[in-house]
Amino acid sequence: MSTSSSVLIRPATRADDDAVWRVIEPTIREGETYPLPRDMTREAALAHFHRPVHEMFVAEANGTVLGTYYLRANTGGGGAHVANCGYVTATEARGQGIARAMCLHSLERARARGFRAMQFNFVISKNDAAVHLWQSCGFDIVGRLPDAFLSPRHGYVDALVLYRAL
Repeated sequence: MSTSSSVLIRPATRADDDAVWRVIEPTIREGETYPLPRDMTREAALAHFHRPVHEMFVAEANGTVLGTYYLRANTGGGGAHVANCGYVTATEARGQGIARAMCLHSLERARARGFRAMQFNFVISKNDAAVHLWQSCGFDIVGRLPDAFLSPRHGYVDALVLYRAL
């Protein structure tokens, strides 16, 4: 377990599924910041986050789950030393340091697991808050995928690849 100010980050269990769904469903339905199908079912979304290759965590404040993330190897074989994560913060908790706490926790956890770097494969370029946050946590934009994401609000926008050594 880890805490960052008043945020507790702990391993997720299946008992957290209702709380995790409450966090991730609005982001999935909005379709602006996370590249999952907007009509994804609860079961499919939870199966995605709980995949066997994912080490999943929740972020709580005052006993309420306000975020979740998973950590995994970005790929196998010769690239298995590079970590990857997927983070979602509850809509009502955005701007309160939850995502930063999860990112810092994931960097620590990735180091502890022996990863040498972390890469984000598909950060939506219009997600200014996330891009700013990841850069403030030491990530560099190392690639741009033109028009790779269809945003419901903005049309086709770029996706970014971010990377940092651990």
